[in-house]
Amino acid sequence: MLLYKGPRDQILTPLQSVCGIVEKRHTLPILSNVLMEKDGERLTMLATDIEIQIRTSTTAVGIEKTALTVGARKLQDILRSLPESAEVSLALDDKRLQLKAGKSRFNLQTLPAEDFPRMLTADGQTARISMSQKQFKHLLALVQYSMAQQDIRYYLNGLLLVTNGAEMRVVATDGHRLAFASEALNDNLPRIEVILPRKTVLELSRQLADNDEPLEISLSPTQAQFRFGNIELVSKLIDGKFPDYERVIPQQHTKVLQLPRDVLLHSLMRAAILTNEKFRGVRLVLNDGSLKILSTNAEQEEAQEEIEVPYTGENLDVGFNVTYLLDVLNNIAVDTIECRLADASSSALFMLPGNDRFKYVVMPMRI
Repeated sequence: MLLYKGPRDQILTPLQSVCGIVEKRHTLPILSNVLMEKDGERLTMLATDIEIQIRTSTTAVGIEKTALTVGARKLQDILRSLPESAEVSLALDDKRLQLKAGKSRFNLQTLPAEDFPRMLTADGQTARISMSQKQFKHLLALVQYSMAQQDIRYYLNGLLLVTNGAEMRVVATDGHRLAFASEALNDNLPRIEVILPRKTVLELSRQLADNDEPLEISLSPTQAQFRFGNIELVSKLIDGKFPDYERVIPQQHTKVLQLPRDVLLHSLMRAAILTNEKFRGVRLVLNDGSLKILSTNAEQEEAQEEIEVPYTGENLDVGFNVTYLLDVLNNIAVDTIECRLADASSSALFMLPGNDRFKYVVMPMRI
C-alpha cells in the first residue's frame, strides 16, 4: 500500500520537524517511532515523548487510507543519506515499511498505529495570542540560556510566559542569574502565567522561522499549543510557582557603565581561559576611567584585561561567574550594553541602553 512517492526533501523536511523530540532510548519502544497517517493526498506525521507532541504533514499520491508507526531516527537517517535529487517511495508491505530510491531498498519494522499514545487537547482555553514567528523566536533567544537544567526545583527547568493586557513577558532563571524580556502585542489579553518546559522552549527556538510568518499560541491551564507554518506543537505545562522575578531585578543601582559589547565580550573570553575550571570566577575592578577584568587559577596563572570607561566615583571590586556574563553578551545583538552595579555584595544588572524591555541579573560570587 503506497504511502508516498516523490522528491526526497518533500518527505524528509516534515519528518525532521517532528524528529527533534523523539528520545533515542525510551521505556516505551513505540515512542521511538513516528506515526504516519495517510488519508487521500495528505500524509500526516506525528511524534511525541508524552510531554510534547508535534504534528506536520505533506502531500502524497493516491487515495489510500492507512496508518503505521516506524522508527523515526532510522527513517530520517536513511532519507538524509540519499542524494538530494533522489525520488523516493514509501509503501506498507506485510507490516514492514519498504523504502525505495533508485536501486536502493530498505525494509523497516512497523508497530500498529492504534498503539501510539496521543496527547489529548486540553479543555478550557484561557488565551489566544497572535504574533510573528520572528517576534517570539527573538524573545526566547533573549532569555532561554538562563533556564536551569535538571534542577530539583523543577519549576526552574523552564521558562515563565506571562501575558497581561497588550504585553507578553518571558523570564528564565537558574537561581544564580535571571533574564527578562517583554514584547508589546496588539491584543488585550488577560493576565496569565504559565511555565513552558525547557525541552519545549529549545524545540520552538529550533523550529520557528526568523520571519514575519504568523504564530498562533493557545494557552489552557495545563497545556500550550503553538501553530506555525505546517506545524502544530502541543506541550504540557510545568505545574509550580515561579519565583517573584520583579523582586530580583535591582532598582537603585547607581554605578552605570555604557560598555562596547564586542570589546567586553572578547576581554571576558580571554580572561576566562585562566579562570578556575570549577568556579569560573572573574573579578571586575572599577576605578576612575577604567574597568579591569582579572582572573586567576589553581596554577597561580593570572589574566588582566582593561577597558576604558567614562566613570568617576567610588572604586568597586566584585566577582562574577564569567560563563554567566558571556552568555548574555553572546545572545544579544547590540553595539553597546549598559551595566549597572552597586557594591561587592550586590548583583549586576545588564540592560540595553534606553530600553527597559530586556534585563539580565547576575548574582555576585566570592573570589
